[in-house]
Amino acid sequence: MTAATEGGSLWALVRAGVPPDPASVRRVAADQEAVLGAGGASRRATEIAGAVLGAGPLERLLALPGVTDVLVNGDGSVWIDRGGGLERTEVVVGGADDARALAVRLAGLAGRRLDDAAPYVDGTLPSGVRLHALLPPIAHGAAHLSLRIPRREPLTIARLQELGAVDDLLARTLVALVERRLAYLVTGGTGTGKTTVLGALLSAVAPDERLVVVEDVRELAVAHPHVVSLQGRARNVEGRGEVTLTDLVRQALRMRPDRLVVGEVRGAEVRELLTALNTGHEGGCGTVHANSAGDVLARLEALGALAGMSREAVWSQACSGLDVIVHCQRSPRGRHVAEVAVIEPADGPPRVVTALRARPGGAGLQVEHGAGWDVLAARLDGVGAS
Repeated sequence: MTAATEGGSLWALVRAGVPPDPASVRRVAADQEAVLGAGGASRRATEIAGAVLGAGPLERLLALPGVTDVLVNGDGSVWIDRGGGLERTEVVVGGADDARALAVRLAGLAGRRLDDAAPYVDGTLPSGVRLHALLPPIAHGAAHLSLRIPRREPLTIARLQELGAVDDLLARTLVALVERRLAYLVTGGTGTGKTTVLGALLSAVAPDERLVVVEDVRELAVAHPHVVSLQGRARNVEGRGEVTLTDLVRQALRMRPDRLVVGEVRGAEVRELLTALNTGHEGGCGTVHANSAGDVLARLEALGALAGMSREAVWSQACSGLDVIVHCQRSPRGRHVAEVAVIEPADGPPRVVTALRARPGGAGLQVEHGAGWDVLAARLDGVGAS
């Protein structure tokens, strides 16, 4: 029996009203154990599961060690990122119809709709992989897919140090930042490790504290015993039922958080976050896309405008509610914390002043103090200073 025939057997189950699941896949493969042997039947079960329940031809890429992203372009090319930049693979998805079928099926597994009326989707697969997909004509050529693989185990600050993402001084500074309950943002460009660093920082929070995490699509992994995760929801086919991050931040504030965490601040929810940080919610944090620590205030101004906040209101709230910016970058050597900066009041916009700056060099990171180090060391009460 061929894989196509076995797949047909599964479709027969679907037509009978029985959706495929891991058990039915194993049963179909087990029927061929006499021919294929136990090992062959097991391998065939894996192949069918990938084609029917998983990511099809992309399944083996998702399982490769170190892979964080799998990308399918409209021209059929498939790329992966293992931390050192994008690499083209030899994997073939098929033609435009195959790419569309794969995208639609993955969207269904994520509980999302993807068709001509709803030609793009964000969602999370049962495996925890984050899915983004676009259909033509929004995307040129065939369907485009972006799959972000979550870390299988949350990282700690100590583990970041082992990986070379921070040195000893940066590690002690980050631990002190958490212990002193300073409010902070982790910033950086796409794929620089913002979510990973935020998860490591949250893993350093005392175990008797309650973390309430708000995300549009769940991807933050935290090694902590008391984490409450809230996830946004897209509107349904009737245009109803949407739950935005702004809604979730408001709900989170009613859930007695010791730490309020916004996985990615990218819209009007910045108003609620800044308000919370100015009303006694110490140690709050989140991530923001920015090219440098110095660009963060401009980014917050743009997001605040979406919430109807004036520049002056954003400056005031940020200056009084935010303490530290932790900026991440990626280099040919990998992802690392590149800068720790403080926010200081000034005439006009607040100033973002570098306290620590790190660059790859020699056998590891070369870290130097900046003009804001004395201010940061004072806020940390000397913890982490050298």
